[in-house]
Amino acid sequence: MGEGQPIRLGAGDPDTAGTRLAAALPGVFRTDLTTRTAYSSDASIYRQVPVAVAEPRSADDLARILELAAAEGLPITARGGGTSIAGNAVGSGIVIDTSRRLDRILSIDPESRTAVVEPGVVLDDLRAAAGRHGLTFGPDPSSHSRCTIGGMIGNNACGSHSVAWGITADNVESLDLLLPDGRVLTAGRGGSGDARIDAELTRLRDAHLASLRTELGRFSRQVAGYGLHHLLPENGFDVAKALVGSEGTCGLVTRATVRLVPVPAVRALAVLGFPDVYTAAELAPFAARAGALTVEGMASDLLTALRLQPGRANAGADLPPGGGWLYCEVGGDSAAAAQEAAHALVEAVRGRFADATAVVVDEPARMRALWWIREAGSGIVTRLPDGGEAWPGWEDSAVPPERLADYLRGLYALMGKHGFRGVPYGHFGEGCLHLRVDFALDDPAGVAKYREFMRAAAELVVSYGGTVSGEHGDGRARSELLRYMYSPELLDAFRAFKAVFDPQGMLNPGVIADPAPLDADLRPGPGRDTLSVTPVHALARDKGSFTAAVHRCVGVGACRNLETGAMCPSFKVTRDEVHSTRGRARVLAEMLRGETLQDGWRSTEVRDALDLCLSCKACASDCPVNVDMATYKAEFLHRHYAGRLRPLAHYSMGWLPLWSRLVAGAPGLARSANAALRVRPVAAAAKRLAGVEPRREMIRFAEEPLRDWFRRRSANGRRTGRKVVLWPDTFTNFHQPEVGKAAVEVLEALGYRVLMPPGRVCCGLTWHSTGQLRVTQRVLRQTLDVLEPALNAGLPVVGLEPSCTVMLRDEATELLPDDPRSEQLASSTVTLAELVANHEGEWPFRRLDADAVAQVHCHQEAKGSYDPDRAVLERLGVNTDVIGAGCCGLAGNFGFEPGHWDVSQACAERELYPKVREAADDDLVLADGFSCRTQIAQGTGDRALHLAEVLRRAL
Repeated sequence: MGEGQPIRLGAGDPDTAGTRLAAALPGVFRTDLTTRTAYSSDASIYRQVPVAVAEPRSADDLARILELAAAEGLPITARGGGTSIAGNAVGSGIVIDTSRRLDRILSIDPESRTAVVEPGVVLDDLRAAAGRHGLTFGPDPSSHSRCTIGGMIGNNACGSHSVAWGITADNVESLDLLLPDGRVLTAGRGGSGDARIDAELTRLRDAHLASLRTELGRFSRQVAGYGLHHLLPENGFDVAKALVGSEGTCGLVTRATVRLVPVPAVRALAVLGFPDVYTAAELAPFAARAGALTVEGMASDLLTALRLQPGRANAGADLPPGGGWLYCEVGGDSAAAAQEAAHALVEAVRGRFADATAVVVDEPARMRALWWIREAGSGIVTRLPDGGEAWPGWEDSAVPPERLADYLRGLYALMGKHGFRGVPYGHFGEGCLHLRVDFALDDPAGVAKYREFMRAAAELVVSYGGTVSGEHGDGRARSELLRYMYSPELLDAFRAFKAVFDPQGMLNPGVIADPAPLDADLRPGPGRDTLSVTPVHALARDKGSFTAAVHRCVGVGACRNLETGAMCPSFKVTRDEVHSTRGRARVLAEMLRGETLQDGWRSTEVRDALDLCLSCKACASDCPVNVDMATYKAEFLHRHYAGRLRPLAHYSMGWLPLWSRLVAGAPGLARSANAALRVRPVAAAAKRLAGVEPRREMIRFAEEPLRDWFRRRSANGRRTGRKVVLWPDTFTNFHQPEVGKAAVEVLEALGYRVLMPPGRVCCGLTWHSTGQLRVTQRVLRQTLDVLEPALNAGLPVVGLEPSCTVMLRDEATELLPDDPRSEQLASSTVTLAELVANHEGEWPFRRLDADAVAQVHCHQEAKGSYDPDRAVLERLGVNTDVIGAGCCGLAGNFGFEPGHWDVSQACAERELYPKVREAADDDLVLADGFSCRTQIAQGTGDRALHLAEVLRRAL
């Protein structure tokens, strides 16, 4: 690319540009609509569908991408983890995602305390590698499990520990940078490595010395605009630091040398409680000066919003009493020293405010639980306590810490004046505030109010000596507001700085120097509800709106956490944004908008995005805003295939309860079917006819179903005791009745009289997971008819199959909200573990004193609890190693469907298969889910036990 060659942005033909790009750099560009719509937004309220997404493998790929973009006249937007809240990582041209392939830690030097990394390295990966040397990278935003170093450099990220260890600019030594004209720079203290650029920067600096010295660098969290104060002679003419926070508008980082800091050997967390958030804000600067490593604040509003989420009514039980809190972490060389430092900090704060409450925690699990509340704040507060939607926009403002309390009061007053509500929290020790506000962005009048509020808020924060951006950059949300904060002279300097590196405006246009309107391209803006729909599910938490449910996803990207948690299994094994919960939500949102994806419910792009969703429901609990992609997938499949032929697996696996009953109802057929399926050619033909993955083994049918066995032995069963109804799910009844037999024996040993439903019952699980929702409703209604006498009698319904139990407890009320019997069923349903754990009578079991590996069914983990199981197993003397990787990978029909084998196996290989293989011969392998047991058997040859079978062994 020749120097000075003009770049005509937008000159390329968007209909054909993608095809040319993909042909020019195969394996790097993705131009299909599914991918492009998945990248249409980040964690902000802004959306733009790019022409292409690029996944570079090297610096050479990046250079080639720049050349091709210039030839096509397309702008470039760099993206890391896509967790930008200000709209820094959305663009209409080429979006470059470095997180998937350009993610190597090139070196760590413990002596110099530096690391050299590629831009796509995830922060937690760097911290883990540095941690082996007692070091860490200081800045740590709450998205640390998925944000990238390149993104942190782009946004000048900060985080909770920046109060002690500095923001990203403080921790960058040098940057290797690609410019649009093809030049390569190595920028650091003293220059850029390019004499001509250094001369231009020196002239720019010298022409604006007064404004650089008086307007910039006034306090630590002033990161709005370009950091030109780093070019001052007294600051060492540090070009690398000046480029930190430039949001990809000046060049593409190919590698970075960053500074590492030593970490304390042991940490303790002191959480201080105050009457209100204002008092917390007033005491925060003192806590920071007292030596705290973190001074994070939050108000009671956040805790209230969290406790209204399903299953989290007791969240924050460890918090001390109060209406506002400060999280103050301290360190020491030993546990005793850390504890002493924490208590000393508490007493110091009480010297300023005697009524401060406090709790000091040093147990890692309790610390993580408390930190999760604060770190999940950006997701939690997108739903207000009354269920209303709240949005980022006025996010990350900051003032000198001593003025935070007054600024908070002014901000609450401003929200009240405009009729808005919001939940504040943030880095109180540095005066930085996060806030989600209930802007009504779905109509033009609401957008106008949003613009007016943003202008007024900018004027307010400036009146307190503050900044519109205290971290996460300016992006599309706040770049337009820089004119309220800085002089025209300094704004001219910003434009000149960008022109030094990117004179044609090719890189991330619309940000900082040439701001796009802050109310343009709004994702939840007018038009988001173009495709109206009345969902089959009640979607009670979203007031019956499928659109509101989809827009629960604000993009914080917790589903991109690769190392811990159950969400999202398909992303963990593919590392593909399309196959993350967020990616799928973005594609669904574009379908509802109808601009880019115009086929509505017939969209093959949406179908493809949802294809690798295992419907494990991990997102329904692990996602901070409880996005429930399994439900959204069921709703989509219901409409996508309405009046059309479905995939064969929807008829075979989706209608499994019917086929199983028919096989069981014909004498000798189950035995014949099993024998036939052991013949390889017969099994292969059966799998082709059923639309089943050819590498899967077919499941076997019980020669005597559980209900037949139960009727046959009923005369010998227990005739006294409290009555319970044992739920005969399809899998237990027709495929593994030995589990049900064990449960009957266990329940009778506990003194219960076991009953079976008098007629055919089914929860409808297999129809639900394949999107056959009307059939699911009919099946559930018939089930309620059969169970009505038992429900009216108040009998417990004991579930053995976790997925069926979740259907009875959660989905029945969503699918039949107008039938009060569904609520009765939900409240009557218990798991075997819950019943046994709460048993108060004689304990008929002996200790087993064994080790075990346990796979918790994903639906139980998401919608229930494994705590009762743990309690029972502990009482039996079973030392249980619980798999932490989430779904086993089979996930009901998912693992049996063609095209899912690799993902299904990769999910199991993350932890389940290795631990089962490593288990000793006399160790137990536990799995209550039929799918989990099937996956274990087919993948390792081991037979996993249901809790009922373990209990029977202990009788």
